[in-house]
Amino acid sequence: MENILEVTGLNKNYPNFSLKDVSFALPDGCITGFIGKNGAGKTTTLKSILDLVPRTSGSIKWFGMDLYTNAKEIKERIGIVLDNGGFYDELTLSEMKSIIASAYRSWNEKEYKMYLERFSLNPKQKINTLSKGMRMKYALALALSHEAEVLIMDEPTSGLDPLIRNQLLVILKEFMDNGGRGVFFSTHITSDLDKIADMLIMIDRGQIIFQEEKDILLDSYRIVKGDRKDLSADAEKLLMNIDQTPFGFTAITRNADEIRKLMPDSILERPSIEDIMLCNVKGGK
Repeated sequence: MENILEVTGLNKNYPNFSLKDVSFALPDGCITGFIGKNGAGKTTTLKSILDLVPRTSGSIKWFGMDLYTNAKEIKERIGIVLDNGGFYDELTLSEMKSIIASAYRSWNEKEYKMYLERFSLNPKQKINTLSKGMRMKYALALALSHEAEVLIMDEPTSGLDPLIRNQLLVILKEFMDNGGRGVFFSTHITSDLDKIADMLIMIDRGQIIFQEEKDILLDSYRIVKGDRKDLSADAEKLLMNIDQTPFGFTAITRNADEIRKLMPDSILERPSIEDIMLCNVKGGK
């Protein structure tokens, strides 16, 4: 499978935070979820791979091309939706569009107007009057109107109601069905990724924890529920994040077969992405 993006040894140093040798790849044809708690390094990574902040070191290749030497060609092929929008608040939607459209050779005005109508956006409305959900829709309309091959999205569903979040997920599926090559979707709302992600990458404290196909990852973990009297020393070695109450315990394991042998009366359930993320963030037993 061809990679749309290859990041190798990315480092970015701030006084109180650093990305540390971040390496991962975005496969062609996938919606990739980029997960981690707030402050884990998701936004810094996204801004670094888009050259919106200078990196300290590391290699970034889009479509097999180095970002340093092919920045303009690469950015033509990428649609970007950032959490803060990056718009001039005093401009109208139409005025802001004129600035954005002039940067792309492949701007599609017909497509843009179609999305404005679909999202019920008034081109004469000022950006500072838009709700968070409407800002996200406007950013998405801009990103989808210059024939981008890849969408890069930083926390696009944060603070949105379930209806608007679902509308966004429908748009992303349509984008891929219509020939999009990939979506890189940064979020801490992992329930959205349960619905649409093909691949998951997790970052914590500036370091990549894993990159794995979603279904394989979910199959490799199990939630374990059982009686506290069954928590032998051998069983505890196979469990993570054990939470005990007077009524029993809950934990997570990557050793389901061994747990079944040691604790035949326990209940094993398939975890959510959030369960796996929290397990790896805490990293304890």
